[in-house]
Amino acid sequence: MELNNNDDLEKLPDSEIENDDKKLEFKNKIMKEVIEWALVILISISAAYVINKFIIVNADVPTGSMENTIMTNDRVVASRLSYLIGEPERYDIIVFIPPDEREKLYVKRVIGLPGETVELIDGKVYIDGREEPLNDSFTREESFDNKGPYHVPENSYFVLGDNRNYSHDSRGWENSSYVPIEDVLGKVIFRYFPRPRIYSKNQIQ
Repeated sequence: MELNNNDDLEKLPDSEIENDDKKLEFKNKIMKEVIEWALVILISISAAYVINKFIIVNADVPTGSMENTIMTNDRVVASRLSYLIGEPERYDIIVFIPPDEREKLYVKRVIGLPGETVELIDGKVYIDGREEPLNDSFTREESFDNKGPYHVPENSYFVLGDNRNYSHDSRGWENSSYVPIEDVLGKVIFRYFPRPRIYSKNQIQ
């Protein structure tokens, strides 16, 4: 019903005017809710982007290369902030871009540090020719590798999986045996699926 002037408005029954007011109020309420939900969704998407881009890395581990520390199909979170000031340390578990498969993310343990010489003899890791091998109590089973020596470049790292008999890592990559610091995305800090677990500093099982 069109209203041409105030006289027409005055001729309408009060009930019709109230109904029109209620309809307008309802439309405004719906529009307000739509805008509020749109803002919530936009803010949530923006926050998720910022968190995943600059604060954490969410990684799915599809293989058993890190068992028994990280099991097949575990989902872990790595902190991108861990190395803003410090650098990766030996035994840190890191998420990184591997040299041979740049489109994927790998999860391995830092074993060799920049400037070190790494050698595997009968599955034991020796650094810079020392007589005592590194602690390997976190590995799943005994390995019998004889590899190296590997001379780790500056600003790079030599990494191995804890399940060394079933891990594709620094021992077998074609493009490079080392992970440059710019390809290290973060340090694994906890597992959230299937059971929560916090990985403490330099954790060794």
